[in-house]
Amino acid sequence: MDVSTRKLRYFVAVAEELHFSRAAARLYVAQQALSKQVRELEQDLGVELLHRTTRTVELTPAGEVFLETARDLLARLDAGVRAAQQAERREGGTLRLGFMIGAALELTAPITTQYAERFPGVRLDLREYGFADPSAGLADDSSDIALIRTPIQAKGVEFEPLFVEPLVLMVPAGHRLAARTRVDVQEILDEPLAIGRTNDQVWRAFWTLEDYRDDVAANVVRETSSQTEELEIVASGVACSVTCASAARYTQHPRVRYLPIDGVPGSALMIGWRHRTPLVDQFIATARAVCAAEPELLAAIEKPF
Repeated sequence: MDVSTRKLRYFVAVAEELHFSRAAARLYVAQQALSKQVRELEQDLGVELLHRTTRTVELTPAGEVFLETARDLLARLDAGVRAAQQAERREGGTLRLGFMIGAALELTAPITTQYAERFPGVRLDLREYGFADPSAGLADDSSDIALIRTPIQAKGVEFEPLFVEPLVLMVPAGHRLAARTRVDVQEILDEPLAIGRTNDQVWRAFWTLEDYRDDVAANVVRETSSQTEELEIVASGVACSVTCASAARYTQHPRVRYLPIDGVPGSALMIGWRHRTPLVDQFIATARAVCAAEPELLAAIEKPF
């Protein structure tokens, strides 16, 4: 005999309330559906569990005996489910999380904190990668999962977006455009640029605005190893740099201005991975949950101006 747990739960609710309307309200189901499930349970068992009149509901002798069995079965099942969930949360291991500068911005701490709370047995090993590896460790499998800016050149990487933020032009304080509030992409194509030092030509093309240049190469005057180095080069007046809007919050400098760029798509912050594992799936699910719970924070990141 294959009796569904739904029918057992419905029967227990009616047996404890001795009233179909109250039991239906307790279970958030329609009274007609509840009554149908209980009758089907009686048919499955071949016994009458409840004696019904127009005014009362009473347990039959068979119903009294079966009530204890049903309660015991449901309690054991619920305990087993909780034990399985707890065992999964206690699952050990290390998840190697690579990230570029800024990681997931203001969402980083909520994501990593919630992951640690949900899976206390997992060690989250965070490592920052420089411009040389925009895949943040995915290309050589030194990371299990990464917070990265696409596009990148690495093959076999899957992505899930978290947010997209506007691009800005980082200019020296004395630059001809420094007093502007924003610029159009066509106005800045001749500017000398500083760009991260990397062999990833796909990533490099995005940050030098190659799609807007009609086959004319960008005027790259400096290659940099870090955001700090890039910031100081721009501050010195040697070059400008295309970066993401959050740089204005995270890397303030008295000799640098940040101007939103019109006419270009934003920078997408992605979760990336090459191999799906339970730990990777857990991190992805956690990041999704945090983003769903933080709509105002996401809006502030995506529309800062």
